[in-house]
Amino acid sequence: MKQIEAVVAKINDLNDGEMRQVSVGETEILLTRLEGKFYAVGAHCSHYRAPLAEGVLSGHHVICPWHNAYFDVTTGDQLEPPGLDALACYQVRIEGENVIVSVPEETTGLRSPAMAQFNPDADGRTFVILGAGAAGVHAAEALRVAGYQGRIVMITQDDRLPYDRTKLTKDYFIGKTSSEEMPLRSPDFYKEHAIEVLLNKQVKQVQTTAKAIAFTNGDSLTYDALLVATGGKPRQLDIPGADLQNILTLRSFDDTDRILTLSKQKGQAVVIGSSFIGMETAAGLSQHGLEVTVISPDSVPFKKTLGEEIGKIFQQVHQENGVSFKFGRKAVQFEGSDKVEAVILDNGDRVKADIVIVGIGVQPATDFLEGVDLHPKDGSVVVDEYLRVADGIYAAGDIARYPDWRTSESLRVEHWRVAAQQGRIAAHNMAGKAVKFRGLPLFWTMQFKFPLRYIGHAESWDEIIVDGDLQKQEFIAFYVQKNKVLAVATSHKDTETAAISELMRLNQMPTVEELRSGIVDLIQRQPEVNNKQ
Repeated sequence: MKQIEAVVAKINDLNDGEMRQVSVGETEILLTRLEGKFYAVGAHCSHYRAPLAEGVLSGHHVICPWHNAYFDVTTGDQLEPPGLDALACYQVRIEGENVIVSVPEETTGLRSPAMAQFNPDADGRTFVILGAGAAGVHAAEALRVAGYQGRIVMITQDDRLPYDRTKLTKDYFIGKTSSEEMPLRSPDFYKEHAIEVLLNKQVKQVQTTAKAIAFTNGDSLTYDALLVATGGKPRQLDIPGADLQNILTLRSFDDTDRILTLSKQKGQAVVIGSSFIGMETAAGLSQHGLEVTVISPDSVPFKKTLGEEIGKIFQQVHQENGVSFKFGRKAVQFEGSDKVEAVILDNGDRVKADIVIVGIGVQPATDFLEGVDLHPKDGSVVVDEYLRVADGIYAAGDIARYPDWRTSESLRVEHWRVAAQQGRIAAHNMAGKAVKFRGLPLFWTMQFKFPLRYIGHAESWDEIIVDGDLQKQEFIAFYVQKNKVLAVATSHKDTETAAISELMRLNQMPTVEELRSGIVDLIQRQPEVNNKQ
């Protein structure tokens, strides 16, 4: 393929441990200098195309400023999700004082990771993945990356190939992403890498002793290793009138499409629950021109996750955009003839509704597992630090209850990135490696024009140290328990968020005393991270 080259810098333009975005023609490149050598890779993250130069460089890897994917700047390899592809890696040479980079005439800046070829003669085993969400799709590809050459079967009850579920309540919901842009991979990709994707398959039972899966249509399948990544089932409200039309949950592509179809009729919408699904849905419905009321037993949104002050900011943003709230209330009845017409609250209030979205959380989808002890609290699957349930069986994503490497507590986290991280780690362990899960939870949301990132996990906290201005929505909030930062929430602080992600990963966060002083520069602290890897 024809190459284009250009002088992109002088050798003294970059210091060791420095990166910058440069261009060769119309191709944007991330140029990095490490230990006297220059490296050039694609400039944009494979997830949502964030500019990596606005992230943080630590050792040989760059952390994406948006959702904290990690890439090796010397090879372009992706080290941490949520993206799937690696970065393209370009040739660099030095002539005198000039740094010259060559790129193909046609390049996207990305590449598929190197994968083993399917070879049943070399490996006659069958590995099955139940679920095609974040954990499932990342696991399927990671098996090939890990060198597994046997059969891979990914099974989903959905009627379409794996898609970006996070966009269902975000960009797809508000029309920024089309349905054609939602699939994570094309049919040709799965065919090329011999990943069988079975659609519309409902599992009836997994017989762990016999290593067999029975389906509701009578089919069956045996396996040598199994990853259970079936996610969660939306919780329903068991109250009178719950069977009326236009009362919906939001979990799948079809759910979103049904809601969007109904929203064209405008009218009044009620969202039950002030969780992230509920609040993102409320924001989306409001942007579609509906009158939206949120009903919640809580006093402010996200109080248990983010605290009252930040919860009030979300409430304020929603109210400024026309969303109403009924806090401290529960729905006790739906009224209507065939379609829902109103929601009756526990205090007797009647809220008119043309459409109702129930967003009160999910229940782990695990009731088909035979021979596996489920957690008594929620029916989740208890795994060890390798995400192993039992011999030959692994679990990842929303259903997995795992030991937190930072606190030794048992956690179950319903985040897309955690599911992707766990899918990758489980796959490597299925392929014969021994990799402990040491991922950090991270989730993100954008409601109207208020973005929020959250790293780590804190069930409770002794104090929240805020650096910045909550009202201006430019802040970093540190959640502290027993003198240790367990989680951090940020808004409009993308580069700092990337730095925090790395500092937390290396267990090198500033002390609570330093944070209280308000003089910590998290980005400038990063070279210390580089030197201690």
